[in-house]
Amino acid sequence: MRGLPPGAQHHRAERGAGRGARRGGPLRELPPHPRPHARVRVVSGGRRLLVEADGGSRGNPGPAGYGAVVRDAADGQVLAETAEYLGTATNNVAEYRGLIAGLRAAHALDPEATVRVRMDSKLVVEQMSGRWKIKHPAMRPLAEEAAAVFPPGAVTYEWVPRERNKHADRLANEAMDAGRRGESWSPGDGPARLLSRAGQAKTQAAEPAPPARGAAAAARPEAAGGPRPESGHDEPPATGWSRPAGPATTFLLLRHGETGLTPAKRFSGSGGADPELSAAGRRQAEAAARALAAAPGRIEAVVSSPLLRCRQTAQAVASALGLDVRHEEDLRETDFGAWEGLTFAEIQRRHPADLAAWLASAEARPTGGGESFAEVARRVAVARDKTIARFAGRTVLLVTHVTPVKSLLTLALGAPFSAMFRMELSAAALSEVAYYPDGNATVRRFNDTAHLRDAAGPGTFTTP
Repeated sequence: MRGLPPGAQHHRAERGAGRGARRGGPLRELPPHPRPHARVRVVSGGRRLLVEADGGSRGNPGPAGYGAVVRDAADGQVLAETAEYLGTATNNVAEYRGLIAGLRAAHALDPEATVRVRMDSKLVVEQMSGRWKIKHPAMRPLAEEAAAVFPPGAVTYEWVPRERNKHADRLANEAMDAGRRGESWSPGDGPARLLSRAGQAKTQAAEPAPPARGAAAAARPEAAGGPRPESGHDEPPATGWSRPAGPATTFLLLRHGETGLTPAKRFSGSGGADPELSAAGRRQAEAAARALAAAPGRIEAVVSSPLLRCRQTAQAVASALGLDVRHEEDLRETDFGAWEGLTFAEIQRRHPADLAAWLASAEARPTGGGESFAEVARRVAVARDKTIARFAGRTVLLVTHVTPVKSLLTLALGAPFSAMFRMELSAAALSEVAYYPDGNATVRRFNDTAHLRDAAGPGTFTTP
């Protein structure tokens, strides 16, 4: 999002409360968390906001991206801009993604706002207005995701000709151009930025905007397109010390217990056998259940990967908590293709070139198909967003696998994908991430195995 400072603010953890071919390239097509940052003026509850959104695909499907602008409906001032390169997608998917991003940016400004959405996509406008049925199964989850950002009745939709949606269109093209260069879209003086400044010049000359206050923004001229102050006195608080904007949605991330493949560190994904927990794994699941049932704070939902080892682990905990288990398909482990059941050493001997490519790029797939890290991260991000929308402000236990847990942590930290190779995640280990309403995310703990001290054979699996 434009205007994000180099050191993005993060909340202090409070208990109880793209594309790159080289190794280390970030998963650029994904946000670190589902509430984008925006440097904006503080607004009062119930403000009227205008969202302009667009998306496009050069090939349909082909390289795709979206752009969205949030304006003050009273004076047209640009409050936030966001854009993202999506990789390969269709026009309609890109348009819906632009809508979702724009609504989230507006929600970060004022969760109680009334919003008018303007798009040049007749399909999205008519479907979201309820006048056209959503027949394509891939569009339904996107429409549901968009509808969940604001309460019912808070958002209305208007179709506009393309020439009236130029700002969002320019942002979408900037994002696609950045993706073509192997870069992520970032703030700068692209055409959309220049258009934004020109459109705000009269408003700023007639009536200066009041200074921004609070965690979401500080009094900085560059928030309105002006030069950055030379002194650091107007900068926001240091990372980790800003004031929380509201209750966090907390994810407790529990890796499943051991299976028969875990001690030998064999790749066990979603493309091969679906092993059950071993005796040691069952003991680990029970130990996790006891610890979580006795822990302070309330877990209000249990969400699990559909694979057997996770379902068994999740059921042990859910039974101790008196909860049901909700299954989420996108939390399944990576499909490792021909590598399923093999050790790292065996893969290195049999498929050295494919392994080297996989280690170097988030886009590389295992031998014989399967999924890349980027593909897994994309679907895990969708599962994350849906879960946050469904359980906003509550604590949720997610029972899943190595790659989904590491993907969530990497996205929350804004770290490059190579960070996944530097995380060791034990069987039945707990990690924790908090997602705040204004877009910040904090990692509160990682690979916590204290509850396994009385359970024999915790095991580790050091490759993603």
